[in-house]
Amino acid sequence: MRAISGLIPTRAGNYFSEGRDLTGDSAAEILGHGIVHVPEGRRLFGAMSVEENLLMGAYSRKVSRADINRDLDQVYTTFPKLRERHGQAAATLSGGEQQMCAIGRGLMSAPLLLMIDELSLGLSPLLVEQLVAALRALNIQGTSILLVEQDVTTALDLCHRAFVMDMGRIVRTGSGSELLADPIVRDAYLGVLPE
Repeated sequence: MRAISGLIPTRAGNYFSEGRDLTGDSAAEILGHGIVHVPEGRRLFGAMSVEENLLMGAYSRKVSRADINRDLDQVYTTFPKLRERHGQAAATLSGGEQQMCAIGRGLMSAPLLLMIDELSLGLSPLLVEQLVAALRALNIQGTSILLVEQDVTTALDLCHRAFVMDMGRIVRTGSGSELLADPIVRDAYLGVLPE
């Protein structure tokens, strides 16, 4: 994800968005092509309010304030808790609320591709369910999502297409339901013995 985002150089290969080779582009250029990275650990601006953090996600967009306000309202609709906490410092939010704010900040960039690193890290199962429901709704509305997630069950339940990596190499690929049913994946990653 960091290579796709332009934060570190690629060692091999290329990646494209809408037919354009983005390999080697700067992080700002990649963001301008609609690729947004929600990093592991959320990386919010702790002293800034929730709303200020969300608005930072739209800083590079060349659209009207009305468009920004419409998108902000959409984020608040997706994550109602953020509307309640809009003036609160981001550092004082719970872990789940911080994750909502980080995703909301990404959405404020109007992404074509929203990349999320470790959605469930440190969160309760109930909060993960809420986030998964929100991501599912965003995907139905047209946002493509690339999720890197160590909670295999959550990831495979959510995805259309999955890739299982081991030591940096793709070892399995298929739909989420195919991989959930794969005895090797079940044994190695879910702790379920093959039947």
